[in-house]
Amino acid sequence: MALEFTDDNFQSTALESDQLVVADFWAEWCGPCRMITPIIEELSKEYDGTVKIGKVNVDNNPQISGKYSVRSIPTILLIKNGEVVDKHVGVISKQALADKIENHK
Repeated sequence: MALEFTDDNFQSTALESDQLVVADFWAEWCGPCRMITPIIEELSKEYDGTVKIGKVNVDNNPQISGKYSVRSIPTILLIKNGEVVDKHVGVISKQALADKIENHK
């Protein structure tokens, strides 16, 4: 199951991680966000133990969303060694996201 990133745990869970982190910025009311939720869940199982994959609810976590200038959702950030190494805005296929993960692992 995908992790839940929050304003309180993002620093320790995502930015200080020694693994690649995939953070999906979403909201419950967002249709396209609901379309990629199953993809995020599947990839979190497939990469369990090697990549941290989680979700950030933008309505509940305004600090992280603001820090990374998330203006449209879904937005997916790939973070390595505390730095954003890739960003995707909008719906993405499972294969395309898996390719991005493999490129940065």
